[in-house]
Amino acid sequence: AEVGEIIEGCRLPVLRRNQDNEDEWPLAEILSVKDISGRKLFYVHYIDFNKRLDEWVTHERLDLKKIQFPKKEAKTPTKNGLPGSRPGSPEREVKRKVEVVSPATPVPSETAPASVFPQNGSARRAVAAQPGRKRKSNCLGTDEDSQDSSDGIPSAPRMTGSLVSDRSHDDIVTRMKNIECIELGRHRLKPWYFSPYPQELTTLPVLYLCEFCLKYGRSLKCLQRHLTKCDLRHPPGNEIYRKGTISFFEIDGRKNKSYSQNLCLLAKCFLDHKTLYYDTDPFLFYVMTEYDCKGFHIVGYFSKEKESTEDYNVACILTLPPYQRRGYGKLLIEFSYELSKVEGKTGTPEKPLSDLGLLSYRSYWSQTILEILMGLKSESGERPQITINEISEITSIKKEDVISTLQYLNLINYYKGQYILTLSEDIVDGHERAMLKRLLRIDSKCLHFTPKDWSKRGKW
Repeated sequence: AEVGEIIEGCRLPVLRRNQDNEDEWPLAEILSVKDISGRKLFYVHYIDFNKRLDEWVTHERLDLKKIQFPKKEAKTPTKNGLPGSRPGSPEREVKRKVEVVSPATPVPSETAPASVFPQNGSARRAVAAQPGRKRKSNCLGTDEDSQDSSDGIPSAPRMTGSLVSDRSHDDIVTRMKNIECIELGRHRLKPWYFSPYPQELTTLPVLYLCEFCLKYGRSLKCLQRHLTKCDLRHPPGNEIYRKGTISFFEIDGRKNKSYSQNLCLLAKCFLDHKTLYYDTDPFLFYVMTEYDCKGFHIVGYFSKEKESTEDYNVACILTLPPYQRRGYGKLLIEFSYELSKVEGKTGTPEKPLSDLGLLSYRSYWSQTILEILMGLKSESGERPQITINEISEITSIKKEDVISTLQYLNLINYYKGQYILTLSEDIVDGHERAMLKRLLRIDSKCLHFTPKDWSKRGKW
């Protein structure tokens, strides 16, 4: 095949570097072709890899000998997408369930106590789990806290896979990254995904954002002019938590519409599985910041419906890339559960989670539940007992998530008519190592938060 014959929809191997800096030739699909001063560039999506790795490549990286042309009847999605479709809300997504790997044992009831079992008279709280039963870690990507690999998350991140269902109905425009680079305070961020910033900004080499109000400008001059007028040094809204240099601000999506919309636009650059719409009224945004002499710098955030019928305590959650893999993701998750504790509810994140989101939650749930199990004291020589309901009440983690985590960790066994949680040496050691590394924690004494009853407020 000739370079000139390559059209959208073609599939062929494309040269890329993997994490170990080795060359590989995964199969990729051509999503777009453009001509820059006589030189052709091709936008490729690596099949079965996360979309954040999509990129523009030159023809030298294409293996033309193995090209597959698109079948005639398969229409490539058009630029207009589906007729009359409008984007959903950034925070509301089709409710899809995350599959839980079903265990061999029956599903435990929530109120029947399970014994925590130290066997073989060992002085340890732990027992050897059944021999030869290795936990299958069906992890789907890189954990932003993957230095905690000891808690069962593989340390080598896999860049493939995402919980997103087949998105072939998406139009071509939204399948391609459209912003080259974002300057936010002292950071330059390279977006991973499409975000619906105004069309005229997508041709700029850099999009400049005010790091305090998140307004966007087309040039450094625009930003500098804006900074002389912008008096914000922290997100708008109430500071409801401060410890050391970490603060959380609560922002009402109705009262601070433009900030909330700008936050959604920025977040969409790094979240693929949520669609974006401009109705932020039904949401609260909790923005985590780090303080220095210049002000409160955004690290990450999560949003939350004011009224959720499904017990969602998080709609979208994101740690910005410069702050990933440093424990901030877990801190955001821990904070969301602290709010649920104050509200007296159990909560769960809205599905589908991204690959990174699922890993961070799995890791958080595992550590939180193990912390409780290992803290149980036995009374009068009996094995300590605890019910799923009790774990859920103490942690505010929804019962289904408690059960799926115990199954994921392979802790639940069914023995002589009752459920037994066996803590193996490996699990205990791994957990203790992970907790030594987890230096950032939420201190509930520093939280000043009064939940509102939104149902009484008419339209918020």
